[in-house]
Amino acid sequence: MLLSVVVPVHRVQGYLRASLESVLGQGPGELELLVVDDRSGDGSAEIAAEFAARDPRVRVITLPEHRGAGPARNAGAAEARGRYLLFLDGDDLLRPSALEAITGRLAASEPDVLLLGHDRVDWWGDVSPPAPVIPSPAPMAEGFSTAAPRLFRHAFWTAHGLHFTDGPYEDVLPVHRATLLASDAGTLDTLDRICVRHRIRRSGTFATTPGRHHFAILGAYEQLLAETGHDPRIQMARTRHLRAVLADPGRTAPEDRAAFHRAAALPGSYAVHRAQEAARTGRTRTRAALRRHKKTLRARVMRAAYRTDLHRRLDPDLAVYGAYWNRGVACNPAAIHAKALELAPHIRGVWAVSSRHRDRMPPGIPYVIEGSRAYWRAMATATYLINNSSFPGGFTKRPGQRYLQTHHGTPLKTMGLDQRAYPALANGIGFEKIVAHADQWDFSLSANPHTTEIWDRVYPSGYEHLNLGYPRNDIFFTATPEQTAAIRQRLSLAPDRTVLLYAPTHRDYRKGFVPHVDLERIARELGPEYIVLVRAHYFYGRSAQLDGARVVDVTGYPSVEELCLVSDALITDYSSLMFDYACLDRPIISHAPDWAAYRASRGTYFDLLSGRFGDTPGAVATSEDELLELFRSGEWRSARTAELRAAFRERFCPYDDGHAAERVVRRLFLSDRE
Repeated sequence: MLLSVVVPVHRVQGYLRASLESVLGQGPGELELLVVDDRSGDGSAEIAAEFAARDPRVRVITLPEHRGAGPARNAGAAEARGRYLLFLDGDDLLRPSALEAITGRLAASEPDVLLLGHDRVDWWGDVSPPAPVIPSPAPMAEGFSTAAPRLFRHAFWTAHGLHFTDGPYEDVLPVHRATLLASDAGTLDTLDRICVRHRIRRSGTFATTPGRHHFAILGAYEQLLAETGHDPRIQMARTRHLRAVLADPGRTAPEDRAAFHRAAALPGSYAVHRAQEAARTGRTRTRAALRRHKKTLRARVMRAAYRTDLHRRLDPDLAVYGAYWNRGVACNPAAIHAKALELAPHIRGVWAVSSRHRDRMPPGIPYVIEGSRAYWRAMATATYLINNSSFPGGFTKRPGQRYLQTHHGTPLKTMGLDQRAYPALANGIGFEKIVAHADQWDFSLSANPHTTEIWDRVYPSGYEHLNLGYPRNDIFFTATPEQTAAIRQRLSLAPDRTVLLYAPTHRDYRKGFVPHVDLERIARELGPEYIVLVRAHYFYGRSAQLDGARVVDVTGYPSVEELCLVSDALITDYSSLMFDYACLDRPIISHAPDWAAYRASRGTYFDLLSGRFGDTPGAVATSEDELLELFRSGEWRSARTAELRAAFRERFCPYDDGHAAERVVRRLFLSDRE
């Protein structure tokens, strides 16, 4: 057996299920999961027993009394049978596909210690940037931080008598000892990808309980320094760790901080330390003000250069693409770009991308950063402009430029000038700007007659409607079973699982992503043959708290079309994804618990829940219990819902047939040549 995952459990009943599922849901792999019940007194033991009863890879070790995290980990290590040990906390998450990556690295290098990338998510769902995983002799190396999770070769751990200590900061001694031994006389390797997510809880943990017990870290480092002859790597790790404790109000109460600073023998007095912190804050604010001034000045210079470039000759073979307000290569523009490379290779495509999203750009795809000199030059000289939203900065449309607005969905909710009827929603919307933007379009792409009718009214201008279908949906007709299987494999989806894609839209009256359904309950009650993929709206970003074995957050996955391909059914509320998904002729379940509120606040063009053919795409649920009953009864894929889906598909997918991108490319780039 390759891997033993040891999880000490004490008062983690609200987090444990997702933690264990994140390990067990990694797909095939040689592992055992040792859950050490440290007599927490809550429901953790029952949850662990439930997992052990249904999965032979899980073993529960019950301690006779509460001993603490260190002894609990030691108890698990003593029972482990794997060649490597991985210690996780009961609220940690093993990230999707981490086991596959770990297995590959262990096979390649067989290290004594393997450092893993990690990040943190707080109780609000905000994810902190991951720290680099680059061990080196440098004292600041992440390899000498106890925060970085790591695997230990079992024989290495045992041969050196490594064990966690009793009491607080039980990991300082064994983790640093093991890293030093592997660095100096063994094999130390890294896996620089996010494998573990630490969930930071608001209360109820050692780290969020301030008090003098945190002074125990001082003794741990004193012992370690004495053992290593004051190794400079440990000295620097100590300074960094102690400063982190000192700065954390969850660990050191105000009345203890001066005493902690003195006992730690950190450079300077505590008053000096506070003064230094204040000075650093002041310098940060000054630098921020300077950055803002420089940014404003730079924008003026760029606009002046752009005005000059407007007198340059248009490049007849240059096309600028954009999607979702410069978030990267996606949606209809991406499909058009790909098809243009095939059918119109003379067209040089370049993408407009925000600096915040440049890391999303695939290798080899040309791009310019929003607001840069190259961006304004391209906007001034490109003959073709293709976007599903809008280009930033307020560009000037030149005679001879051809602007294709592809849009990014069929409208259920009110759009454009129709939004004026909803004052709360319309607050802050510049309707004059909406019309001015539409005046720039030469073409407006449509997926169905309903969309063409709506766009014609809500974006009143002189553009030409292209009733050619949505290029992004071509993949639904052209993907082979082998391609779909490869996508499932990338997502670690077992071939025998029924995959449900849950993709709700955003709410204009609500800030942040809050699912209207307990997804973990849904997955639990449906059983192990189901897995739920969660795709939050791009306005919200990732939903870090939902990761697990059968409830997996795929908001960050680059292609929603591929997620549709690997799913067996779509659960959504009012997302326009339902219209695209209908191309696949697979079940669509409308979960609409706040339909009345949504219609009142945003307005809709038809009654999604009416049950009328052409309006309702399939089964309907207005509560969590109704949603579960749809699956228990089989109504989610009954003959009646199939009839509804067929009528919905006929109404909203008449132009989609796998050749939309080709039609668009020929109309936009080749119509003058053919």
